[in-house]
Amino acid sequence: MDEKKISDLLQMYRSGALSEKDAISKLSSLPFEDLGFAKIDHLREIRQGFPEVVFCQGKTPAQTAEIAKRLYEKSDASIICTRATSEHFASVKEVLRDAEYCEISRIIKIKRTPSFKSSGTICVVTAGTADLPVAEEAAQVAEILGNDVSRIYDVGVAGIHRLFAKLDEIKRARVVIVVAGMEGALASVIGGLIDRPIVAVPTSVGYGASFGGLSALLTMLNSCASGIGVVNIDNGFGAACLASKIIHNHE
Repeated sequence: MDEKKISDLLQMYRSGALSEKDAISKLSSLPFEDLGFAKIDHLREIRQGFPEVVFCQGKTPAQTAEIAKRLYEKSDASIICTRATSEHFASVKEVLRDAEYCEISRIIKIKRTPSFKSSGTICVVTAGTADLPVAEEAAQVAEILGNDVSRIYDVGVAGIHRLFAKLDEIKRARVVIVVAGMEGALASVIGGLIDRPIVAVPTSVGYGASFGGLSALLTMLNSCASGIGVVNIDNGFGAACLASKIIHNHE
């Protein structure tokens, strides 16, 4: 439920078009709706600028579908479900026919008109092709949140000439999300070449000594390049939210 819906509801009650009982019923989901297995935060969009997102990992397909359905019914905002499997999607599709699924990003989405439309671009850059699942999670969430997104993939330091060929495009972005596994050096390299804020995302891609992304995380945290913020390992969603907030709060 967004601000407009609350305003409309109050006006209907004031005019007599809505009874007190019905108004109470509609407001009963505030500040959250208790489903027993989940408490849905319908007012998150008012507080944070974008609605609650469903993290599917650990949830059953039926639970995911029920949460997505309730979110869809109570708001005009887009629906985003992350870390979803094809089984999650099948259940959501049964109750929300407009739902779409991307196997690479593992995102279920129903895209509606965003409440905010950015005039800037978020550029998502990856070190390698193996980083695409995390990068696409970031890119698609950023798009759903109302941002224009450019994608530059597979330009890691093992062939740094590939990065230089795309540097002008990267410099045109308002915010750059850098996704890298292995040793995670790409964020530092780009951070030393541009004057844009960078959101660095370490991925769990790499051989044994990368420790499931810990090596890349520590490299990014210890970068000597200024203006780099780091999110958790494989957290493309968090990177998109941070980049989107940077843009939205400076429009």
